Amino acid sequence: MKRSIEQKRALLEQLLREMGGCVIGFSGGVDSTLLFSVAAGVLGDRALAVTATSETYPERELREAENLAQSLGGRHRVIVSEELEIPGFTQNPVDRCYHCKKELFGKLCAIAAAEGIPVVVDGSNLDDRSDYRPGKRALAELGVRSPLEEAGFTKADIRELSRELGLPTWDKPAFACLSSRFPYGDEITREKVTQVGRAEESLRELGLRILRVRHHGDVARIELGEEEFSLAVTTLREEVVSRVKGAGYAYVSLDLQGYRTGAMNEVIEMRP
Repeated sequence: MKRSIEQKRALLEQLLREMGGCVIGFSGGVDSTLLFSVAAGVLGDRALAVTATSETYPERELREAENLAQSLGGRHRVIVSEELEIPGFTQNPVDRCYHCKKELFGKLCAIAAAEGIPVVVDGSNLDDRSDYRPGKRALAELGVRSPLEEAGFTKADIRELSRELGLPTWDKPAFACLSSRFPYGDEITREKVTQVGRAEESLRELGLRILRVRHHGDVARIELGEEEFSLAVTTLREEVVSRVKGAGYAYVSLDLQGYRTGAMNEVIEMRP
């Protein structure tokens, strides 16, 4: 039986209430913001949102997460995640996200144990099942639950309910860590991460919202939303080229397919 948004919300609240408390992996994105908002309303101080800051996430994302947590009124903590120090991570294997999630949510499990909170949760939803997500294996190994997924929420549902609740993230574009900008097997270094981050931030300063800068050596392959694409090939073309080259790229290209999540996973799907 197909559930309505309100039925899914009621089920989500019930799941959280039955948990009796949870530590939430909180990025400040649309999914984790809705989850934190509902959890704080149901559990009060027994809901603790934890944001990890690292070299693979822009400072802007951390500031937004801190401001969101303050506006929601729930408990919030910032920790340091050290992805580039994880053995095997910088080699960028196809299961890179497994190593990252295992390290991050291992820290959240330790916080939960110290706080006497029984459950660690993340913001995964039903739509995440359709993409290659090796990080889910790490969550399963650690016993992390995904209440939005359990309650039957899709991404569209999350945006709809977020809008109803007045959350400012309801239309926020998806964001993934900067490590996702590199082809699998291409070594991830601090210098490359910084370069990609500079390029993306410089484009956001132009007002472009939906974008990814994929790193291919001297080439920046830019994925843009439909409206952003039109601007980038007309009025903003020279500025886009100038800014991306200013970040250290010799060549600037636009991907004709435009922005889509998990673009680097397409090479996995093509393999026999």
